Amino acid sequence: MTKGGQTGAHAEHAHFVTTDWLAAHLSAPDLLIVDATWHLPTLGRDARAEYLEAHIPGAVHFDIDAISDRTSDLPHMLPDPVAFSSAMRKLGLGDGMRVVVYDSYGLFSAARVWWTLRAFGVRDVYVLEGGLPAWRAAGLELEDGPPAARPRHFTARLDHGAVASLEDIRAALAGDAQVVDARAADRFRGEAPEPRPGLKSGHMPGALNLPWTDIVANGRLKPAKELVGTFERAGVDLSKPIVTTCGSGVSAAILSLALETAARRAAPVYDGSWAEWGGRPDCPVAFGK
Repeated sequence: MTKGGQTGAHAEHAHFVTTDWLAAHLSAPDLLIVDATWHLPTLGRDARAEYLEAHIPGAVHFDIDAISDRTSDLPHMLPDPVAFSSAMRKLGLGDGMRVVVYDSYGLFSAARVWWTLRAFGVRDVYVLEGGLPAWRAAGLELEDGPPAARPRHFTARLDHGAVASLEDIRAALAGDAQVVDARAADRFRGEAPEPRPGLKSGHMPGALNLPWTDIVANGRLKPAKELVGTFERAGVDLSKPIVTTCGSGVSAAILSLALETAARRAAPVYDGSWAEWGGRPDCPVAFGK
């Protein structure tokens, strides 16, 4: 990856860098490494504590629950640009810097932080291919303890086109755009309960289902040709507008990352996702395929 945004060290996908590349650029002054690990609340795991125990040298921790709209009842909604700028300055992200994000799964919440940074105007942001498991497997150095972040000046400019609202989803379902849901098939069909209490089961009428686990293998995106075929088998027309959704806006970002990677298609994420739609009495629900 260069200042112009090109990836290096033979990363398989354009939005990724390899462990070899990152290991060779750890000390670059214009590079910020971000541990984006987040766990589903039902797992009872503490991502911050795990970060403090072991992380890639120099990495800071991006907590998607803490860096969010604290006035919203919905989980980890995007904050306003002023709050986001303040949070990024404290993490040490400055204007014009490059960012590499990773998580402890290989590829899960890193996609959400990749999307969030891009939505707020960071252009040179990449995902570590294989994440922390790949770094560990390569026998590369880890460190513990809190980061020594140096505050920098950061200006957030929200790209409203990257974020879909409830009104945008309603318009998409009523028009030509496709809404693609990344939740597991049994949740989409309404056969399994939602992990968050108080939410209806089922899906948005007219939505398509492509579980994020169908496009990720061993913590990495599948090859581009496989990704395209998987989207097409799910009924997705890659020539038409697409909006992604999921349970709370995390795995939807994996679909958006895959679409940009394999089909060069930008796909906004419905930030409220099923946490919003499934909790509202005025939002209809369908069942089955």
